[in-house]
Amino acid sequence: MVYAPRPAIQSPNPVEDGSLAALLDPALLQAARDIYRTFYEVHPDEVQRPLGVAIDRFSFRGKLIFNGKPVLLPKECFIPISQIEPGLR
Repeated sequence: MVYAPRPAIQSPNPVEDGSLAALLDPALLQAARDIYRTFYEVHPDEVQRPLGVAIDRFSFRGKLIFNGKPVLLPKECFIPISQIEPGLR
């Protein structure tokens, strides 16, 4: 009997497979960029690079995540730094 390799299973979770670009609301992305920029204006000597921003989808309040996998509330989403930095000017 010959066994064929199993095809890779696609993750239904966009955070895990990195396809956030199509799902992110532009207003959320801008709010995450503002949070990121504000943090570095207030703390210019900070050398640790964040993993991203955990942000509330309704209030646009958020905070930088520096380590570990973020634990999110149901109305929050995580925006990785790779999505935030390209739009900074």
